[in-house]
Amino acid sequence: MSFADDARPQRGQISAVADPLGWRLVLGVLITHVAVPSLAAAGEVARIAIDAVGADGGDHVTAELHSDLVVLRLHSPSAGAVTGLDLRLAAAVTTALAAQSLTTGPGNASVAPQNIEIAIDALDIPLVRPFWQAVTGYVDEPGPPDLPDGALLDPLRRGPAIWFQQMDVPRPQRNRIHIDVDVPPELAAVRIDAALAAGGTLVSSDAAPAFWVLADPEGNEACICTWQGRD
Repeated sequence: MSFADDARPQRGQISAVADPLGWRLVLGVLITHVAVPSLAAAGEVARIAIDAVGADGGDHVTAELHSDLVVLRLHSPSAGAVTGLDLRLAAAVTTALAAQSLTTGPGNASVAPQNIEIAIDALDIPLVRPFWQAVTGYVDEPGPPDLPDGALLDPLRRGPAIWFQQMDVPRPQRNRIHIDVDVPPELAAVRIDAALAAGGTLVSSDAAPAFWVLADPEGNEACICTWQGRD
């Protein structure tokens, strides 16, 4: 399956191409993990990835370096999503790393590729949004297609995305901020089971596999999310 560079494939199409390469679609970004023996080796992985994407993908790829792991991310900043170009670049990076006996992989339950969202209930989103933008230093950029319009993003993608959930009336009986944790589909059940074993409860699975709503022992909510069920 191939796409034009400017194509906007559906989530299922992205996953069909990226998963066999060891990449996972998580909240509008392709993520892969590369195991390394040292920080110097991590730097070499980053160099190989940068060379592989070339001029076409200079602003599409980011690398997070650790002494035992490199986390590579690919997406199109101007679109706020994964495009046909990003899929082509993911294949190029995987091929270039494989030539050096390095493997792109989807992570595992202990070190998962993930992104986190914070959702804020608001009666007047235009009124409260500037406050949150000011205190976080977040920017107006095209957000992942999974988020509502008006989401705020960390310019370096280090922190969680923040988005605003429209309320018609106040809901004082429940928390007005909840956390969404986006993981690859195959890790959702693992994360849910761990939360339940830690004393949580399953509030709702009505929207699964897009998301499951969980609550801690005091009723504070969090959602485990995947790309599935959204196309």
